Amino acid sequence: MHGSKAMIQTLLTELVERAERLDTVDMAVCPPSVYIDYVKQTLANCSVAVGGQNMADVAEQGAFTGEITGLMLKDVGCDYVIVGHSERRTLYAETDEQVANKVSIALAEGLTPILCVGETLQERESNVTEQVVSAQMQAVLDKVGVESFTNIVVAYEPVWAIGTGMTASPQQAQDVHAFIRGLVANQNDSVAKNLIIQYGGSVKPDNAKELFSQTDIDGGLIGGASLNAADFLAICEAAGDACSK
Repeated sequence: MHGSKAMIQTLLTELVERAERLDTVDMAVCPPSVYIDYVKQTLANCSVAVGGQNMADVAEQGAFTGEITGLMLKDVGCDYVIVGHSERRTLYAETDEQVANKVSIALAEGLTPILCVGETLQERESNVTEQVVSAQMQAVLDKVGVESFTNIVVAYEPVWAIGTGMTASPQQAQDVHAFIRGLVANQNDSVAKNLIIQYGGSVKPDNAKELFSQTDIDGGLIGGASLNAADFLAICEAAGDACSK
């Protein structure tokens, strides 16, 4: 929940100027819904895609004041939508079932869901990370089937490493990414090999290179660092370097 038209203009001007040089990296920005159309217009001549930060878990339009359908996001030019973000799960009590419904609806509307999964600090310290992540993933697998993951991006968010000053080590992140890929591989190895799994736990310019060099980390879901064009672009450059190796 950041932004203004002036801030967005400043941020995207620098992004547009440098984005085309990063032709090996897929980039997307997900602004608050009220700015999606403005961002889309600003990026009209740029390869950077646009997504929504959230959507309703019902497909039909109707008396759901304040909600936004996947159809609406598609109508204003979104290609992606973030679903199940840790803040939606923890602050707004979204359940695994609701998140799975959102994934299903997003796919039906032609959007690519960015499915967020991850554990809290208490869950990490209780050694139930794999159980938590497995349950979050399984709800979606049961709802849409493993083949649908050819059109889904997964983002692993260790909730305990977001805005807390704590950081998951590259190996800790890699271990969970490998576990997620393994869950999918148990049902379809080909889908698992091509699945994009992003890391979303306080990625910054100074840790991006080491994170993206891990075998199963395919990019980042960037939070605070995305509010600074130079930091965001440095992270994208690190992703590009990792792709070229």
